[in-house]
Amino acid sequence: MKMKLCALMVFAMPCAFAQQNDTWVDVQHQNTHNTLKSWANRMDDWFGEPDPNHPASANLRVMLDTNWDKYDGVRVKPRVRGRVKLPVLERKVSVVFGDDDLDHEIVNSSRDELNRPMVYNNDKWLNARSSRNENSSLALRWSNISKKQGIDTDADIGVRSGDDVYLRLKASKTWKHGQHYTTKLEQMYRYGLDSKHFARSSMEVKRAQADDVFVANYVHADYVDNDDEKGWSWGNSLYRQHNLSGNRRLNYGVQVGGALSGDGHRLNSYGLFASWRQPVWRDWLFVQPEVRYANNRDEDRKHYPSVLFRVEAIF
Repeated sequence: MKMKLCALMVFAMPCAFAQQNDTWVDVQHQNTHNTLKSWANRMDDWFGEPDPNHPASANLRVMLDTNWDKYDGVRVKPRVRGRVKLPVLERKVSVVFGDDDLDHEIVNSSRDELNRPMVYNNDKWLNARSSRNENSSLALRWSNISKKQGIDTDADIGVRSGDDVYLRLKASKTWKHGQHYTTKLEQMYRYGLDSKHFARSSMEVKRAQADDVFVANYVHADYVDNDDEKGWSWGNSLYRQHNLSGNRRLNYGVQVGGALSGDGHRLNSYGLFASWRQPVWRDWLFVQPEVRYANNRDEDRKHYPSVLFRVEAIF
């Protein structure tokens, strides 16, 4: 109920709110932006002589995801993801930090986690330890290692969850078919000393229906092998997206997911979703409500509604 009232209050605010640059919030936002920029230039200076015409840059996303459903109640998950680009190193090396799951999130949505639910102890609405571990990733990223055959590649080496040293490799390629169709294939593999093996293979087929509207089908297969679980899972989302003026976005569609084994695939969940994203109050502050109606056979849950409400600040 509290989350519903919060959502109503946010959308009651006028979208064309007059921009003011002298409030306490604006000052703190600008100070954070300047601090990130200073850190980026300082790190760039470590590796050589910076070019004033091509200074280092940094970006930071800070999110608060609030989920609700009748089974788990309200669950809150803070998330952070940032990147520092270092031009001195031929624009190929950057520093990334925060929740690395956001790198392969489907259309900035949490529905990719329907088969990987958040874990909470007892009846806590916030798992502070889990949030802290998920947001503590820090790595060096080498991008564009090879551009042969039009394949984009990058590699990360760093630390996750405090002390899990890991290596991550990713390769992707996009094909254009005429004016309206594109196909993208992506392969990612990560190995951590504690988290062990994780791999994802994905394919997205997209058809542009207009300059700001497209339909896409995204399918992926994941492999996990660690101390807690081992096996394959899969998911598929068919959705339509409208990119509107003013950095607003609407997408809606259907999603299915399940497990893979030697006997074939097993369907665990399927349902509908719809999501809306827009800036509010400032052009760097976004709200994103999302509603879902899906089941979960593993948890013996028939179709039920659930809600995600994301607040995101971009620095």
